[in-house]
Amino acid sequence: MLGPTVGVMALHGGLEFSTSRIARAVAHEAPASFYGVVQSPDLGWHVPSIHFTRAATQHLGAFLDQVSFVVSLHGFHRKTLLDTILLGGSNRQRASELGAKIRAAGYPVESDLNKIPSGLRGLHPQNPVNLASRGGVQVELPRLYRRPKPLAGIVGAISEVLRNSTQSPRPH
Repeated sequence: MLGPTVGVMALHGGLEFSTSRIARAVAHEAPASFYGVVQSPDLGWHVPSIHFTRAATQHLGAFLDQVSFVVSLHGFHRKTLLDTILLGGSNRQRASELGAKIRAAGYPVESDLNKIPSGLRGLHPQNPVNLASRGGVQVELPRLYRRPKPLAGIVGAISEVLRNSTQSPRPH
């Protein structure tokens, strides 16, 4: 779904429970453009984000051409981080802003890249979250917050940051 110049993605719908549903709820509330991929559970592997390229699908290219800032929703499970939402990606200013809004909604958040496991930081330059002109924020949600019905506090915080991002310059 293309429209506004801010966007939300879910690259691992089907494998990372409810990320696609949450991303759609954010896209509706913000409003924001939406790009989603539903991977079949029988695919046999978790396709890394950097494998989602403009060359692989024209839809991703059209999405990235449309948006200037993006939030990418992912799911993770680590026994040491059962209730903490992790915020990676290249736009550290927006990650900080989103962290403050999610904390205000009552959820634990980690946006310090040095405290986020390297595989969950979303910093690879080919990761689609970083390909929008103003970069993006990769939101890693633990299982606790990926429920069948998206949690209003999380959806609201992400939607607000997307709305506030329509006029912001690219971070340095």
